[in-house]
Amino acid sequence: MTDSVERMWARLNGLGYGADYNPEQWPASTWAEDMKLMRDAGVNIVSLGIFGWAQIEKRPGEYDFGWLDEIMDQLHEAGVSVCLATATASPPPWLARLHPETLPVTKEGTRLWPGSRQHFCPSSDRYRQAAGNLVRRLAQRYGTHPALALWHIGNEYGCHVSACYCDASAAAFRRWLRDRYGDLDALNGAWSTAFWSQRYGDWAEVSPPRIAPTFANPAQQLDFARFSSEELRSCYQTEREILREITPRIPATTNLLSLWKPVDFFAWAPGLDVIAHDSYPDPDDGQTVTAAAFNYDLMRSLGGGRPWMLMEQAPSAVNWRLSNSPKPPGVMRLWSCQAVAHGADAVMFFQWRASAGGAEKFHSALVPHGGTATRTWREVSEFGRELTGLAGVRGSTVRAQAAIVLDWPNWWALELESHPSTWVSLVEQVHRHHAPLWRENIAIDVVAPEADLSGYRLVVVPNLYLITDRAAAGLREYVASGGHLVVSFFSGIVDEHDRIRLGGYPAPLRDVLGLRVDEFWPWPPGTTHEARFEDGGAAFGVDLWADAIELEGAAPVAVYTDGPLAGTPAVTRHRFGDGTATYLGTRPDEAGMRRILAAAAADAGAAPVLAGLPDGVEAVRREGPGGSHLFLLNHGAEPVTVTVPDGSALRFGDGVLDGTSLNLPARGVSVVGEAVQVQKSKNQEAM
Repeated sequence: MTDSVERMWARLNGLGYGADYNPEQWPASTWAEDMKLMRDAGVNIVSLGIFGWAQIEKRPGEYDFGWLDEIMDQLHEAGVSVCLATATASPPPWLARLHPETLPVTKEGTRLWPGSRQHFCPSSDRYRQAAGNLVRRLAQRYGTHPALALWHIGNEYGCHVSACYCDASAAAFRRWLRDRYGDLDALNGAWSTAFWSQRYGDWAEVSPPRIAPTFANPAQQLDFARFSSEELRSCYQTEREILREITPRIPATTNLLSLWKPVDFFAWAPGLDVIAHDSYPDPDDGQTVTAAAFNYDLMRSLGGGRPWMLMEQAPSAVNWRLSNSPKPPGVMRLWSCQAVAHGADAVMFFQWRASAGGAEKFHSALVPHGGTATRTWREVSEFGRELTGLAGVRGSTVRAQAAIVLDWPNWWALELESHPSTWVSLVEQVHRHHAPLWRENIAIDVVAPEADLSGYRLVVVPNLYLITDRAAAGLREYVASGGHLVVSFFSGIVDEHDRIRLGGYPAPLRDVLGLRVDEFWPWPPGTTHEARFEDGGAAFGVDLWADAIELEGAAPVAVYTDGPLAGTPAVTRHRFGDGTATYLGTRPDEAGMRRILAAAAADAGAAPVLAGLPDGVEAVRREGPGGSHLFLLNHGAEPVTVTVPDGSALRFGDGVLDGTSLNLPARGVSVVGEAVQVQKSKNQEAM
């Protein structure tokens, strides 16, 4: 952690608590009340000015900082630190009027206009110039302001416009390709342009993958996805460099939007001084808690285990789903504590005061339309005051014994069309692999395929269709050195250019897995079959996909009992070097998946944080200078009794601890301090 980041955290004097603050939507007479209510609610940090460009620069080059000066001063006097936005996420209408070339164009050729937000082409020089001028003026004016703690660059990059197909973007794409491949011969080889007479003889012939008569070149689509993520990152970096030049002691971030396909988080993470995340779990989705846990594990992992910020969440309902249910009583607190358990040192919301007009006027806020005489205000203000009791958690982190592999280029390639099945969703598959481990309360990191895996006892690889030589070598070395690897179907199929790795599927992993896949047998949605464990265990359902597996040293763990592949292996295990590799040639149902992954974790020695917990109770341990903090979260609707380690003391929450017996209410949270140092895991010893 850099000195600037440590100073930012230290000034909060505990965990961060706050919201997006948009005072420009309200008369100045409201601001004094805001300061009082922030103090009442325990708010110590706000994000300010995210959509303030049109209020700051009302006409080109004419800046009005008066209102922002006043707000910055008032926040400082109220003891509230500021994460000051660069305000470049939504350009003012005058920029589009004077320079329509800054507006983005869809692949169909439709230009997108102002009236919403994010209406800019990431490759537009004119947009970048205007944005850079604004950022420079903000940095010069507020770089030494005592309220400034952190810069917030842009906002939710790629949320609405993740790619632009205009002529400026096409020219930038060609420059990017020149840098990547050097010459057209290399490009033609990587893109397999001998197919369908697509060979390029001049760089001017190369374009983004706009609407075509049928399937577009998959390698072209893959590279355009890489390029589009990089163009957005370049916008971020352009602003970051200006801020680093003028305010080198102030860290900077941007808010990563959930598990977002267009933006390669692993490529972006090194440029973020603090990882920040926007999380909007759906109260009506039964899988939302496990999905949020995965996203939080990802955010922690992106920062190398360092504390991160929950930059946005809803206090209650959102406005953008087809049906927007509020969070039931206690759920906001429970889900906020889940983020803290997984490594967040700040809990923030969108937004401070509910808007009276505009597209998000029905989005919940800390101060609702009904003011302080509301359930939402009572809950958020009580929680803000209560959160001070977790100040000792700040700076601690989670140590994981297991890891799940996630890769954005693989995601982009896996979900292209013209595959054996277009029903394979990487997000769904990742959650199917993560949820059973989460239910076993095994701590999990999320890592890129080429990461150092040596510190983990168990590594799980969902559907790594695209695999680089380096990643394949790393997986092989991991298993040979004693690791336990779990790989799911349709992995190891293509290289980084989406070209088939010849020699039998999955060519680069055949020796590790001890098998060869002869054919793919995908099943349409709604089709289910059955497999049975070879050790005499129960049968389980399978769907979506089946591999025709030929064993080359592996042993069957489960076989199909019906369908065209009846009697052949569905799940296998293979000893390779000093380690073990398990292969899932199909998609097991929840019970089958939980048994397979629980067995793999047990074989690998990846122990749960706390064993024997009732279903729905989550256990996460954070360790650091303030000691060991065991978070226990009851996501169920009924109270439960949990056995905690001897000598534990209740430090936070609403449970009742009697010796080693903890009574945890429905949707309750307890944090207990453990009396003894927890034994280090293999991963901890390696770090």
